[in-house]
Order: sequence, then structure tokens, then C-alpha cells
Amino acid sequence: MSHPEPVARRMYDLVEPIGLTPYFADESDDALMALGLRNPWDAYFAGRAAPFGPTVPAEVVHAVFYNFAPGEVARHIPRVWEITTPQEALAARERGCVAGMRRILGERAADPGVARTADLLLKAATSAPFEGRPLYAALRAVPVPQEPLARLWHAATLLREHRGDGHTVALVAEGVGGTEAHVLHALSVGMPAKDFGRVWHLPAAQLTAVIDGMKARGLVGADGWLTAEGRATKERVEALTDRLAEAPYNALSPEELDCLVADLEPISGAFRAVFPM
Repeated sequence: MSHPEPVARRMYDLVEPIGLTPYFADESDDALMALGLRNPWDAYFAGRAAPFGPTVPAEVVHAVFYNFAPGEVARHIPRVWEITTPQEALAARERGCVAGMRRILGERAADPGVARTADLLLKAATSAPFEGRPLYAALRAVPVPQEPLARLWHAATLLREHRGDGHTVALVAEGVGGTEAHVLHALSVGMPAKDFGRVWHLPAAQLTAVIDGMKARGLVGADGWLTAEGRATKERVEALTDRLAEAPYNALSPEELDCLVADLEPISGAFRAVFPM
């Protein structure tokens, strides 16, 4: 059913902290690197690209992930599949994320309400159409775990990738490229692009060329900050992303949604307290 008010932004605030577990909890990287992977970026690409299987080339992963600089994906894909398999990577990622969740949640991890929360979130996460959403569709084909914490993390990851696929659609619709998306976000929160974690490592000339392109389109001003059009573009991207992320929650009744929000608030709060968000 359709809810009277948009819920995607509110749910994003609650679900995103859980979905960030593989990127901020050391246990996830540790479990993946125990397979023989070289570094955390190997772990990132092996864990996130595993649902596609071992034969999807770097160019396809680059296209789906969207916001990596040219050549970054190819440093890891397909090399990680010479070291481990997608099945092993998926299992290690799940083990590591569950271990991290247990540490972060403490006694709350054993609360019987976690299973109810996981089931409701999974109901939403597995209800949306997957056409046009390649990463969400690939993850939907992965078997759903049975253990409550694993189910909760899996549901949050499904919703995160569903939203991410829609975010890519919004960026493409606005003509914002992958590296440009990072610049747009950094400047929108008052951070110089050169200091932003996902692009600071790029060669200065490469990043300057990206920013110069955005200046030529009127998104960034001569002072290096967003223009009015740049801010409006960012707002349109976020609004469309939210709108495209609504579908999963239409599977929940108002009562189920209220219950899910109430149950997620303390869980998300525990993650927000330890993750740099």
C-alpha cells in the first residue's frame, strides 16, 4: 500500500547506519582479508561485487558502482577472483558484518525484537521491482540468511543497494558523472573537494579537470563552491533519489512501518554512535 507521506528519507536515516557495517566495522575487512586478499579495497570490491559472480568484467562493475575514478575498479576486479570465490567472499562478508554488529549492539544483539525488526525490514527489502536496478537485482539472487542479525544486515544492504541504483539514475538524469558526484556532495556539505575522502587521493590535475568541467556547466563558481544552480542540482538529485527509493516501503502497512521505525531507532543509534557519519 502507498503511505500518505514520503518515508524514504526517514528510512534512509535509520537503515544507512546498518548498511555501512562492511565499510566501517573492522571485522568485515578482517574476515575478507583472511581469504588472502591484499588490502581493504580488495575486500571492498570482492564483498560488494560478489553477487555478480566471477566473470563480470571490471568495466561492468565500474558502470554499476558508478562513482569510482577510471581504472580504480580494474585494480581489483577480476584479480580478487584469482584469490577467492564470490561464494567465499559473500560468506566472509556476512560473518564479519555479524561479528561487527554483535560488538556494536552489545546486549541488544540478543534481544528477541531483533528478529522481528529483521523480518519487517526484509519484507520491505524484497518487495520492490528490480528492473533497472542491477546491483539490487544481483543481491536479491543471494540466499537470505536465517540468523536474525545476518537477516537484518542483509535487508539493510538490499535497501542500500536499491537506493544506490536509484541514486545513479538520478545522477545520470542530471548529467552528473561519478567523480563529479563526490565533488557535488563535498561542496554541498561545506568541504573542499580536495579534502573529501573519495577523491582526495586523485592526482591534482585529474581532480582540477573535473571541477573545471563543473565550472563550465555553471555548477561550481569561480570561488570553488557550488553556485545556485549547483545547489539546485544537488537538491534535485536527492529528491529524485528519495522518490525512487519509496517502493520497498509500500509493502508495509502503516502499523508495520511505525513498528519498524520504533524498533530501528535504538539499533541505528548504536551504529551512529561508533560510525563516522
